[in-house]
Amino acid sequence: MARILITGAAGFIGSHLCDRFIKEGYDVVGMDNLITGDLANIEHLFPHKRFEFYHHDVSKFVHVPGDINYILHFASPASPIDYLKMPIQTLKVGSLGTHNLLGLAKVKNARILVASTSEVYGDPLEHPQNENYWGNVNPIGPRGVYDEAKRFQEAITMAYHNFHGLETRIVRIFNTYGPRMRQEDGRVLPAFFSQAIRGEGLTVFGNGSQTRSFCYVDDLVEGIYRLLLSDYALPVNMGNPSEITILQFADEILKLVNNPKAHIIYNPLPIDDPKQRQPDISLAKSLLDWSPKVDREDGLKETYTYFKKIVAN
Repeated sequence: MARILITGAAGFIGSHLCDRFIKEGYDVVGMDNLITGDLANIEHLFPHKRFEFYHHDVSKFVHVPGDINYILHFASPASPIDYLKMPIQTLKVGSLGTHNLLGLAKVKNARILVASTSEVYGDPLEHPQNENYWGNVNPIGPRGVYDEAKRFQEAITMAYHNFHGLETRIVRIFNTYGPRMRQEDGRVLPAFFSQAIRGEGLTVFGNGSQTRSFCYVDDLVEGIYRLLLSDYALPVNMGNPSEITILQFADEILKLVNNPKAHIIYNPLPIDDPKQRQPDISLAKSLLDWSPKVDREDGLKETYTYFKKIVAN
C-alpha cells in the first residue's frame, strides 16, 4: 500500500488532497503547524485507520518513521493577509521547509510534488501566462515574500531533480476556490461571500477591471493527482482559463447571495496587485488530459452553501 505525506494537510487545498488520497486507497500522513490550517477540515479523517496526523512546522527538521512513497508539499500561508502578517514564516516554509522535505524525499526515495503558484509570474507582461514565461516580480515589494519564496522553491526543487536525480513535480496553482476556504483569509472570494452574506459592502480594489480566473477545488485536486503520477518534472499550470473582471465577479456574488443590503464599495488598489490572471493550460491538457469540468456557476453554488454555514449574518 502506497504511503503519502501531505504538508499543509489542515489547509483548504491540503485537506481536499487528504480526502482524495484516502479515497484512492493510500495511507495518508497529514502534517500541519496550524498557523493558518484548521483541524476542523480534517477531523472527519481522524477515526480512519489509514490516516495519521503530525502537528509540526516543516521549517524545522522533518522526520516521519516508516516508508514514504510520495510527498505533497502544500504548507505555506497563501493569501495576502497571511503572508503580509507572517512574512518570515512565509519565506521560511518556501525555503527551509522545501529543503527539509526534499531531503526527506531523498532519504525515503520518494517522489515529491511541490505547490507553486501563479504568483511566480508577478504582475505579468504576457497574457495568458504559460510555463515558459519568467514573470515580472518585485522582489522587495509587499508580495515579494510569497512570490520569491515560491520562485526559490521551484529553483531548489529543480536543483534536487537535476543534481540528485530526485523524482520531482511542480504545480503552478492559479486562483482556486471551494468549501473549507477560511472566512477571513483576505482573498477575494471569501471576502465577497462574507461581506454579501452579512449585508456589507463588497470591497473592490481600484475600478475592478483587474481580472482573475477561478478554478473549483475538485478540478484542481484531479489535476494534482494526475501530475503526481505523471513522468513530467517541469512546472505545470493548473487553473481555469475562464477569465472574469473583479467587478463582474462581485456582481455574480451579489446575484447569488441576493442580500438587499449588500453593495459594492471601492478602495485603492494595493501595491503590486496583478492586473491580469489567466492560465494557459495547454500543457496540462496535452500532458495529463486535464481541464476543469466544474463551471463557475455550479462551483459558486457549492461554495455559497459552505459559507452560509460559517458566516454569521
